[in-house]
Amino acid sequence: QVQLVESGGGLVQAGGSLRLSCAASGRTFSSLAMGWFRQAPGKEREFVATIRGSGTSTYYANSVKDRFTISRDNAKNTVYLQMNSLKPEDTAVYYCAASLNVGLPTTPQRYGYWGQGTQVTVSS
Repeated sequence: QVQLVESGGGLVQAGGSLRLSCAASGRTFSSLAMGWFRQAPGKEREFVATIRGSGTSTYYANSVKDRFTISRDNAKNTVYLQMNSLKPEDTAVYYCAASLNVGLPTTPQRYGYWGQGTQVTVSS
């Protein structure tokens, strides 16, 4: 089992920044690929970013590329999502997820563990 707890969400103006954190426990953290997803009201959960267990590779959705950065600290069992140049369309509940799959999984089905989510609201 893997437990995930997100933090760092909040309200920010367009153009601002937020940093989300996700603390993991229950399994060797470096063996897990980690991802961030988001879900806006009335929409499906969508992929945002993912990072390998080693931290050496990342992959982003086109909508956030060059604005968001995913990173991890395996010594602290924590993954981060630095969000810059935020837009109102980034407003959503953001979820941290853990996967036992090798590689850079981008679909929710490939993640077996999920956090409770943290709200990010970007005002115009």
